[in-house]
Amino acid sequence: MSNLPQKRAIIVGATSGIGKELAIVLTQNNFLVGITGRRKALLDELQQLYNCEVSCFDIKDTATAIMQLTILTQQLGGLDLLIISSGYGDNNPDLDNSIEQSTIDTNVTGFTAVVGWAYTYFKQQGRGHIVNISSIGGLRGGAAAPSYGASKAYQINYLEGLQQKSNRQKANIRFTDVRPGFVDTAMAKSDKKFWVSSPQKAAADIWNAITKQRQVVYVTKRWEFIALLLKLLPRKWYVKL
Repeated sequence: MSNLPQKRAIIVGATSGIGKELAIVLTQNNFLVGITGRRKALLDELQQLYNCEVSCFDIKDTATAIMQLTILTQQLGGLDLLIISSGYGDNNPDLDNSIEQSTIDTNVTGFTAVVGWAYTYFKQQGRGHIVNISSIGGLRGGAAAPSYGASKAYQINYLEGLQQKSNRQKANIRFTDVRPGFVDTAMAKSDKKFWVSSPQKAAADIWNAITKQRQVVYVTKRWEFIALLLKLLPRKWYVKL
């Protein structure tokens, strides 16, 4: 039997989809897991099935989010891994500002507060691993949901900036930027979906990336080809698609 101490993880946004499946994977791999989300009934269901610690909050309320993450970390007895799976996006053909603002509040403001809290905690601790579920949609703008792609581009660049900061400060913090294509969750709202992954397959790929300490991973791997095409396509052609 291994004498290594049990590792502890928090998943922000674990009530459904990728976050929920990651909670299952981590508990199956001997992690103590804390889960958060807005829907308490779903959190409680996971707690009963997999013995997770639970904290119910909305990351748009940044002050509450930071306070609850601190409490949850104390309940776990520490923290080794933070996964941010919480996100929002919706098709917005009429540019309804309430949709755009809700996307920004969740994917930019809430994300920044949570990842900043984790960076500070891990820097003081001297080690840690931050994983964020961004999107291949963050590589270019998107007409169907402009704020979603823009917010995911923000996450991609923010995480890269923190990785550079960690290297300069010798903070010993690892980062994994997960960029899914289409995953069969409520977030996948395009009418032209292809190469759709199940949440279970996505979680397995993400767990593999975590164990290998990958800096960037596309889920599933075939989306790396699409990412290359998106990066190479000139703007004057892309905006006509």
